[in-house]
Amino acid sequence: MPTYDLIIRGGTIVDGTGRPGFTGDVAVKDGLIAQVGAVSGNAAEEIDAAGMIVTPGFVDIHTHYDGQATWDQEMAPSSWHGVTTVVMGNCGVGFAPAAPERHEWLISLMEGVEDIPGTALAEGMKWNWETFPEYLDALEELPRTVDVGTHVPHGAVRAYVLGDRERPGAIPTEDDIAKMAAIVEEGVRAGALGFSTSRTVLHRSVDGEVVPGTTATAEELVEIGRAMGRAGHGVFEMASDMMREWNEFGWMGQISRETGLPVTYAALQSIAKELPLEEQIATMRAENDNGANIVAQIALRGNGIVMAWQGTVHPFRLKPSWKEIAELGREEQKAKLFDPGFKAKLLAEEHDFSEVNQDIMGLIMVVCGGWTMQFEMGPDFDYEPQADASIMTRAAAAGVSPEEYAYDLLCRDEGKGFIYLPLLNYADGNLDFLEELQAADDTVNSLSDGGAHCGTICDAASPTFMLQHWVRDRKRGNRIGLEHAVKRQCLDTARLYGLEDRGVIAPGYLADLNVIDMDRLRLGKPWLAFDLPAGGKRLLQKAEGYVATIKNGVVTFREGEWTGETPGGLIRGPQRADMLEAAE
Repeated sequence: MPTYDLIIRGGTIVDGTGRPGFTGDVAVKDGLIAQVGAVSGNAAEEIDAAGMIVTPGFVDIHTHYDGQATWDQEMAPSSWHGVTTVVMGNCGVGFAPAAPERHEWLISLMEGVEDIPGTALAEGMKWNWETFPEYLDALEELPRTVDVGTHVPHGAVRAYVLGDRERPGAIPTEDDIAKMAAIVEEGVRAGALGFSTSRTVLHRSVDGEVVPGTTATAEELVEIGRAMGRAGHGVFEMASDMMREWNEFGWMGQISRETGLPVTYAALQSIAKELPLEEQIATMRAENDNGANIVAQIALRGNGIVMAWQGTVHPFRLKPSWKEIAELGREEQKAKLFDPGFKAKLLAEEHDFSEVNQDIMGLIMVVCGGWTMQFEMGPDFDYEPQADASIMTRAAAAGVSPEEYAYDLLCRDEGKGFIYLPLLNYADGNLDFLEELQAADDTVNSLSDGGAHCGTICDAASPTFMLQHWVRDRKRGNRIGLEHAVKRQCLDTARLYGLEDRGVIAPGYLADLNVIDMDRLRLGKPWLAFDLPAGGKRLLQKAEGYVATIKNGVVTFREGEWTGETPGGLIRGPQRADMLEAAE
């Protein structure tokens, strides 16, 4: 009988701790790492990793697979990018608890906030749950390529307790708050990894209503935090506009100090946030100096929009002529777009803002008029683009208007061209501000939004972008070291959520691993697929260079292709490894 189930031979082991990489072997037995270094003996399968790096599986703590995880075993696109663990239920949106009469409301909330097609959610989910523990049971029924953990989402909790009273500005009674806290405590005791809320006007249902957490009081949020404290574990996660009058860091610090639990928030350069990013970080650190444990989640590139004719957003979406063809089938629509007469008519028109909600007018104006911040996405696109790649600059060089240049660009490749618009995290026209934040212990790499914003982004590719751009290819500013980058996406993210059994290559840890050819590592061209239930669309992006991804000792992907194996499952609560001292 073979000594081991799997041996990865001769790779450069980047073990997730930040220590220098070293050449060696990794042996796997019964889903765990059994030996690291010079491994003797044989195995049922061996992988030659000479010239490649071997890393832990990536742990992505900010995703929105809450619906998809109930029907999809492959868990793409995150699983295509070396991710072996996802945490979902972020930003206060999710599907449990769920009273039967609130199913459509919860779908509309998720569709509006996270741009996940409501028709896909309605067709894909079985709704064989009502309470949060029952939702966890439903998740446990389906094996997957990755492990999933989740938060108890504020929106669902509020809707369950308040019912028809849940409206923007609704003020819950003391009894309501006590019931919400009880639901959160029950969910965390059943295995949720935390609780999430959203307090930003950018998060709205399809009807334009702000999400429930936006108008919640500090008293409500603190009481929910105390419920987590009674359960004994969990992370309090939040997205917020950081309005000064809300004093977000005050109540976040209070929760963390009272309960001993971490609080984490989305830290971005954003015109929607009243506190500039630098002030957010400084205020967070002042609270931490006073005994709190607040962690800033940072994105690794400009958070923005990948625009296409059939995406959710493009520069001409408010033109009257576009509105006339927006609901046509893809082939009929393409025929119109390639008609010179139609093109001339559309370009001559003014934008029609009459049906646009005034609260998002500023965003639409940027989309329609910011040619200096819209960039041509060609082969080997650099996601830290300079001004010479802007639509404005390239249109001038071509001797045409920016509008015509953008129209023609979207028509390339049979109407499958793309334009990149970094709305957030790109105020300086570069990513230099992230260099210091990636070196800090009170920040964590996050905000991929895997499974969400299906018609506008594919930031689920963030782990690949981290290695390709920040470690290997960055041309502007400083790069970061390979070992540090891997630690940021493995040990750091796992430990924040109490997942101490993964994120490290050492005996006793889960055999969640990647074998990566760094010379070949490359993000592919995005494309729009219509493969969700009910033909729902999503923007996808693959990568070259992942030789193998291994979950619980089982190879789930070879050269980017799913093997059909599904060793992943549901995470219930904090996890510990047999040998933690190896990571210290």
